[in-house]
Amino acid sequence: MKNYQSMDHFWMPFTANRAFKNAPRIIERAEGVWLHNDRGDKILDATAGLWCVNAGHGRRQIAEAMGQQAMKLDYTSPFNLGHDIGFEFAERLVKYTPENLNRVFFANSGSEAVESALKIALAYQNARGKGGKYRFIGREKAYHGVNFGGISVGGLTPNRKGFGPLLPVDHLPHTLDLSRNAFSKGLPEHGIEKALELENLVQFHGAETIAAVIVEPVSGAGGVVLPPIGYLKKLREICTRHDILLIFDEVITGWGRLGAPFASQKFDVEPDMITSAKGITNGVAPMGAVFVRDEIYDTVVNAAPEGTIEFFHGYTYSAHPVSCAAGLATLDIYASEGLLERASGEIGEYFEAALHSLKGEPGIVDVRNCGLVAAVQYAAPDGSLVGPKIMQRCYEKGLSVRAVGDIIAFSPPLIIEKEHIDQIVDTLGSIAREMFA
Repeated sequence: MKNYQSMDHFWMPFTANRAFKNAPRIIERAEGVWLHNDRGDKILDATAGLWCVNAGHGRRQIAEAMGQQAMKLDYTSPFNLGHDIGFEFAERLVKYTPENLNRVFFANSGSEAVESALKIALAYQNARGKGGKYRFIGREKAYHGVNFGGISVGGLTPNRKGFGPLLPVDHLPHTLDLSRNAFSKGLPEHGIEKALELENLVQFHGAETIAAVIVEPVSGAGGVVLPPIGYLKKLREICTRHDILLIFDEVITGWGRLGAPFASQKFDVEPDMITSAKGITNGVAPMGAVFVRDEIYDTVVNAAPEGTIEFFHGYTYSAHPVSCAAGLATLDIYASEGLLERASGEIGEYFEAALHSLKGEPGIVDVRNCGLVAAVQYAAPDGSLVGPKIMQRCYEKGLSVRAVGDIIAFSPPLIIEKEHIDQIVDTLGSIAREMFA
């Protein structure tokens, strides 16, 4: 039962506020893979909240850990004071990261993790006497959060438009290529040559001016854009050759989404930094982190005089004790239930086969997937935008999805079962026939 008189006071993020408040979709509770709205409807959460509730909703183990921590130590400053659970969480986290990324800088979101990574890159270049390396390279269709650094390196026009001037950044072309790669199962075969555009940007700007390249291994908000086979390794080779840092934004691909702890392990490419958030606490508490190569940390810290602050950056809630407790409990669940590898097994194969069975349905022009992330792309005969209409019809039929233009994105909880996947596919098929047949 609602205990507010109006919806006027909450300015909702990334939402058409007027339209939403005219026809609100209010979620009252959640459990497992299910959302329950204020009308008594049961909705299948096919996006894990917002790419984050990987272990499913309502995990008592996480809630109890947070409550116990709040009663023991609810908060203390992370500046010049420490707490055991922050050091414990960092130590546990790096057991899942690539071999040489053993330092953790805590933030509170993916946006803050990206901002921190960009500043770490600049601090590193300055600390080793290469302050002229100040430029960043992002990529079209990329989403790296909403802070000024993130929208600068990001490649989504609506997120950037109206907020300039931004940081000195150039952008690689995106890798979405329906003409050659439509209905790919797993990574697309064509497009590795797009990585060579980085060589062109290096020659244009000069390697001596470029601090870092940042990419999502799999773009999420840009429409679930997958890297062509060999593409990420080629970026790594070019960055190494030109002494440029490589940052993987794994805010959505981290914590089991692709069937490994991180996409860097799935694709056997080790970046210099990884940004993380969302699934790091199962979405239950705000938390972000940057995993940093040891040599970067050592260079920045050792360049400063003894006894002085080495890196003038941080947040009031960095390594918040209650969020750390949520993260530790989340890691316990991932480990005990084998969730970080589950997407690479039978359920991932079933997800792929089921979604690709939609090929041939009216209006569907592509299905693409990797692990437990996927997209179904539509095209209306008259060229009109249909994604938001499909998202609304899905909700009305008991399915919560995300629309990115005419792309419907999926990132279900890692605990999803075959019957849930069947519901997703049946719903999409019926809507396609209803709208386009």
